[in-house]
Amino acid sequence: MELPAPQLATLLAIAEHGTFEAAARAQRLTPSAVSQRVRALEAAVGQVLVQRTSPCRPTAAGEVLLRLARQHQLLAAEADRELGSAGTATELTLAVNADSLATWFRDVLAQVAGWEGVALRLHVEDQAFSADLLRRGDALAAITSDPTPVQGCRVTVLGSMRYRPAATPAVADRWRRGRRWDWGRMPVVVLNEKDDLQHSFLARRGVGDPALWHRVPTSGDFAEAVRLGLGWGLLPEAQLAPWLDDGSVVLLGREVVDIPLHWMRWRIDSLLLDRLGDAVSAAAAATLRKPR
Repeated sequence: MELPAPQLATLLAIAEHGTFEAAARAQRLTPSAVSQRVRALEAAVGQVLVQRTSPCRPTAAGEVLLRLARQHQLLAAEADRELGSAGTATELTLAVNADSLATWFRDVLAQVAGWEGVALRLHVEDQAFSADLLRRGDALAAITSDPTPVQGCRVTVLGSMRYRPAATPAVADRWRRGRRWDWGRMPVVVLNEKDDLQHSFLARRGVGDPALWHRVPTSGDFAEAVRLGLGWGLLPEAQLAPWLDDGSVVLLGREVVDIPLHWMRWRIDSLLLDRLGDAVSAAAAATLRKPR
């Protein structure tokens, strides 16, 4: 089956921009030309590839071709670079969890900053869900807690992020009950609806949903909310250390939560993906707990 590169590029543009009209503008085509390309691609594979909703969404078959389209885009851009004819930036699309992005992954950003002609496109996603972006064709690689590779991908163990429960001295004192804390009533901060770190921590203590919880949807602001006394939360060691030193926060016991992280990427011959993987592994080795 031959799938023309322009048709795959149009499918990718629809997924990235959400509508046929926006994809047409991005590709400098008419909306009718975009429709013709999609219909031709659907006729070639014999399946519907795009749900004509607002925004447009790929079907399961469309996700398969999106993965192919993104890989083709990367490899074509690398070939152009090697031939000295690259006119636009080569895109590296990556899924990364918020806590990594706020801590050790910044060393990766510093490395990529020196790569000429490379554009990093980040999706911020919980580590338990980031592999889904690989399945949907939205990313070429991901930082994930899932050790099981998506079909067509390979996985490398990076290490573990260590979290500790912490709160301000005032919050800790208010909810202290002897040598323990009233976990069921003490306010808790969560990152978003997918963040189950705190709830899992409570469940291990036989505590159900907390009486009061706050949602603060960015990693830096989540940590700051804990430091300001909004509630308790599980903080990465890298964010926690300076606040323990100056007394802004205290630990709520000695328990730790270690979240294993993996580097998952498509199994394609890409020098840029190899280079990115080396940068990720080096940054992780400098900060994360060593894998067992």
